[in-house]
Amino acid sequence: MIGLGYVGLPTALALRASGVRVIGIDVSADRLRDIRAGSVDLAPRDRERLADALLDAAFLLTDDPRASAWADTVLICVPTPVDPHQVPDLTMLTAACASAVAYAVPGQLLVLTSTSYVGTTRDLLLAPLAARGMRVETDVFVAFAPERIDPGSAGHSQDLTPRVVGGAGRRSTVSAAAVLSRISPSVHTVGSPEAAEMTKLWENTFRAVNIALANELADNCAVFGLDPRAVIDAAATKPYGFMPFYPGPGVGGHCIPCDPHYLLWQLRAERIPSPVVDAAMRAIAERPGRMAGLITAKLAARGIPVAGARVLLVGIAYKRGVADLRESPALEIMGLLADWGATVAFTDPLVPRAELRGATLTGLADPWEQRWDLVVLHTLHPGTDLSRLGPEHTVLDISQDRRGPGTAGTYRAGGAAGAAGPSGAGWAHASASAAGGPSAGAGAHRAAGADAPLRTDVPPRTDAALRTDGPAGPVVAPA
Repeated sequence: MIGLGYVGLPTALALRASGVRVIGIDVSADRLRDIRAGSVDLAPRDRERLADALLDAAFLLTDDPRASAWADTVLICVPTPVDPHQVPDLTMLTAACASAVAYAVPGQLLVLTSTSYVGTTRDLLLAPLAARGMRVETDVFVAFAPERIDPGSAGHSQDLTPRVVGGAGRRSTVSAAAVLSRISPSVHTVGSPEAAEMTKLWENTFRAVNIALANELADNCAVFGLDPRAVIDAAATKPYGFMPFYPGPGVGGHCIPCDPHYLLWQLRAERIPSPVVDAAMRAIAERPGRMAGLITAKLAARGIPVAGARVLLVGIAYKRGVADLRESPALEIMGLLADWGATVAFTDPLVPRAELRGATLTGLADPWEQRWDLVVLHTLHPGTDLSRLGPEHTVLDISQDRRGPGTAGTYRAGGAAGAAGPSGAGWAHASASAAGGPSAGAGAHRAAGADAPLRTDVPPRTDAALRTDGPAGPVVAPA
């Protein structure tokens, strides 16, 4: 297994549980140290599997790429992110494939699982193997089988999730399907690696477009004073032609924010437009900035300028039940607020600290001892306790949690009628487009003093109580 991250490690543990001897290769010494210490983010069952594997001398962990020559099958599971300009970053994938090719031995099966552009398997495995004089389907076997890992979701474990395989030929397809059938309930085969690569891009582009649409329609619902989640749940009663997608503060991880850009990048090289996908990805990129603008508008509605405001985010991981901060919209939201002069802090039971604008923020274990101008619900992990939210708190819910009210509901002490919020008070819904505050992308509004250093000390407020009925003056927000 080349790559022991969020995909590679659970896959390695599943294969070992099926009776396969596993060699885990990762170039990061820090990652290997964390795995050996058991201090990695895993589902409960995988955590048990790791504890068992670490007691097994046959479970080999190494940073030496030459160890892949000892394997009958090599699975390549490395990240495929995008750079700050949303251009695919193939550095890790290119290096991992080059290593696999360099140490490939006759009879070996190479399976690429990392999401990438159509033609990656041919460019990074098939062509280099041929250059080494190795005949595919005779000397060596090659396939693409896109990963299907849903971190934090017990209902979508690998043993419940079908896999797709496209080999360089029939023997490669059959061999790869035989390996993956050990950890998957079924394997669907397609006619080529390219078909399997496009399958993964289609899956995640479909999700990206629908998430962007859900966010837009949620903002539309707010114009009419409607709870978008109630509307979505009602629409989901239709047994055909509809699939529910829920709005939120943005998307994170290395799938939805990244994978469609591999498709767009390749299409642009061919001068082929893809306007729907392009618009969806722009909307996704702008979403955290819209949420930051919504926060400033909510503060302004209470007469509190963003500069000097104290804002707490509850949960900053990109999704519920994981400690993963990759591409989390919370990081951009907090960064923008800090740029505009706010004092920002967070509490997250799974994330002890976060790097932000060159500074390290440490999460607050008990933030309720302090007073906040606004509490923002971003990621509500299972078991999140909101019972200490009371009349003295103003709360903005931008989470994707299906249990609560809509995507931008403001909790008000003794509030208006609506879905029940913490302490039994009501929730009033709003949206980035209807809140009266900034609604453009992250770069569209910057406050004076945006270069000020991030304040991480979060000094306690000295006023006796938060203002919950501040003057309805003009919106005080960055220009």
